[in-house]
Amino acid sequence: MTERVIPASMQPTYDRFHFAPAVKLENLVLLSGQIGTDSDGRCPADATQQFRYAFNHVEAILVEAGGDLSNIIEMTSFHVDMASHMSAFMKVKDEMISEPYPAWTAIGCTELAMPGGLVEIRVQAVIS
Repeated sequence: MTERVIPASMQPTYDRFHFAPAVKLENLVLLSGQIGTDSDGRCPADATQQFRYAFNHVEAILVEAGGDLSNIIEMTSFHVDMASHMSAFMKVKDEMISEPYPAWTAIGCTELAMPGGLVEIRVQAVIS
């Protein structure tokens, strides 16, 4: 049976936009894309801070599901102005995710759902 994974801090988003931050089927956890928003739901102007917030959201969901960032097996990141921000993104990614590294695809795009958003991170994780 599929279980919805909704940290308390993300319940208002679930209620407003009608999508789960993640779903869990047995030990597989599929996360919706996470954008780097602050506690007020805004994207800060600083790219590095946005990237940290996005990874923090991913981590909060995985913790709610019973795991952590080390459980990620696949990651897809969507980037606005990818060439300008990839170095900063890589630095934050490497601070947050350690070996063994997951499979990763980075995709450039023109915009995200949140105004000012620079990255959206979607992951799949296996949690025993």
